[in-house]
Parts: sequence; structure tokens; C-alpha cells
Amino acid sequence: MRKHAPDSIQRDEGGLTAVIEFLSAFTLFLMILTAFLSLAQLEMGSNDTSVDRVDRAAYNGLDRMTSNSGWYVPLVDTTLDYNNSTSDWHRIDAQGLSQGVVQVGLLLDGKIDLERISALSNITEDSLLKGLGIDDGFSLYIQIKIIESENTSRQDLTLFEGGTPRNSAESSSSASVTFQEGGDKIQLILEVHDGGRKSNKLYITEISPRSVSGNPEWIEVLNPNDFAISLEGWSFSHISSSSNTNILLREGVITGHSTAIFTGDTLTQETGNSSHIFDLGQSGFLGVGMINGLDDGGGIVKLSYTQLSEFQPAEVFRVEWGGDTGFFLTPGQSLEWSGILPATTLEWSIPSQPSPGN
Repeated sequence: MRKHAPDSIQRDEGGLTAVIEFLSAFTLFLMILTAFLSLAQLEMGSNDTSVDRVDRAAYNGLDRMTSNSGWYVPLVDTTLDYNNSTSDWHRIDAQGLSQGVVQVGLLLDGKIDLERISALSNITEDSLLKGLGIDDGFSLYIQIKIIESENTSRQDLTLFEGGTPRNSAESSSSASVTFQEGGDKIQLILEVHDGGRKSNKLYITEISPRSVSGNPEWIEVLNPNDFAISLEGWSFSHISSSSNTNILLREGVITGHSTAIFTGDTLTQETGNSSHIFDLGQSGFLGVGMINGLDDGGGIVKLSYTQLSEFQPAEVFRVEWGGDTGFFLTPGQSLEWSGILPATTLEWSIPSQPSPGN
């Protein structure tokens, strides 16, 4: 046995050498791998936590919208009333949804629900953001579109599109999903933006500044957006040779693609097909009968909006009568917009018959 000891030692030394060589090679491999990963990170850019937040918000928001039917919890005296919560949020009107918390869900029995998509017009962008748990300061944009259909007339049909445009935000992220509904393939795209100027648009479509026979003055306003618009932050101002008046609106919601009437008297006001009516008579901004809120002979009414981050209202729309416009209204007449932008004097006319709400 002793005569074989040198061979055993030699084998041990050979094994030790192999281990050392392996460890050296492995260390070199780790160094190369570390250098590669560092180079890859350099090429992709630094890890921006704000971008990560936007990415997560887009992914989580889309997941919440497309994983269930959603829910609504009413708010009673600043307290959430869970006992009266419901998954049928899409059956509640815009004013009701604004007085609670709603998490939009677009599925019913695992399938995309067209009725719930249609009900998105009752929700403001801010309410949707809050319900989806997206951070304050973020904005969003949604497009729901039929990208393939067995019915050629439905090909590329947009079911809903609205929100804050991407070009007004610092950074953005998007997530999308497709559903098969009968013969239609429907794509939902959710964009989440860090910041951005919300696309709030309201148009004055008709105005009657000269009331007659006890009838009120009124202003017809159209919401052309798919989303509902909260009136908080909106204001009317009236400028004439005899007076200047302003009113800041503090509550109310106008459903997407609907018309609202602002009037001096809700009891006697004709509403036509309008979806909403708001009283500006108690504030004195609009008159009724012999009481004038607006100047009969001529004036300007401006509709303005103040962003949360701003102090001065930005004019969104205006209408002017009298003076150089050539529009001198007799009692009971109205001034109507053609619907063509920009709304210059050429796009206004005096209709043969006022048509509030139509």
C-alpha cells in the first residue's frame, strides 16, 4: 500500500488543479456576463421609476377593466355605502355615478359587454381614473374599436374613444387586449399618461337672450366627447355695454354626446331632446320674463374652463350678438350655431323657430 502513496498524492494535486482551473474559468464567465448586462442596460437606458409607474398603471388598469363586470359604491355624506353597492354600474346615470366610486368592468359572463361599453359615456375621465386606482396626476385615453368583422359595415367601427391626448403628456404607456364577440373582433387600448392637459370640450350650440311672455333666457350646450364632462371648474361670463356678470359652476355632469340646457327657470323651460337641465336663474345669471340676465341689445357669452393646475380660466367657446355681428334679436328669437369650427360669426344664424334641446 505504501508504494502507491506518490500516485495518490499526484492524483490529488491533479484534482486540485482542475478545480482551480474551473473556478478561474467560472469567474471569467461571470465577469463577461456582468459586462454584457451592463452594456445592455446602457443601451436600453437608465431605469426610470416614473416610467415604471406609468407602465404598471396601464397594465393594472387594463386588467381591472377586463377581468370582471365592475362595481359601483354610492357615497352618502362622505361615507361609502357598501350595503347598496352593485355590479350594475352601467344602469346608473351620470349624476349618480359622479356621487360615488365606480370601477369600470366591461365583461359579463366572461364576454365583452356592449351595454357596458355604451355606459362609459356616463363616466368622467377623472372618475374612471379613480375607480381603476390610477395615481393622482395621471390621465388616460381609451379606444375600443372593431378591428375585424364578418359584417363589412362594422369593420373599423369605433365603439368608444376619448380621454387626454398623448402629445400633451410627459410620458405614456399603453396596454391592449382583443375580444371575439360573435363575428366581431374588438380591440381595447388603454393609454396612461404622466400628466397631460385633459381634453375638455363643451360647445354653445344655441342661445336665447331675449325671453318673451314669461319664458326664461336659456343656453344650449353640447358635450361632443365620448366621456362625460363634470361641470366643476367650468364658468359662464356675460359681457355687454351695460353689465358684466360671471358664474362658476360647482356641480353637475353632462353625459358624453348629449345636450344640456342652462336656463333662468327650470319649471317653464322647454327641453326638447336634451339630457340635462341646469338652473342659472337663482344665481341671477339668466333671467326670466321681464328680468334680464343677458343684455337684449347685444353682448357676449363666454364658456370657459379652469384646469386644476391653473389659476385663470381658458376660454373654450363664445357667442356674440348685436353690434357688428348683425344679429339683432326680437323677443323669443334665438341664435343657433351651424356646428362648423371655428365658430365665427359666419357660422351663426337666427332660426325660424327656437329649438332648445334639439
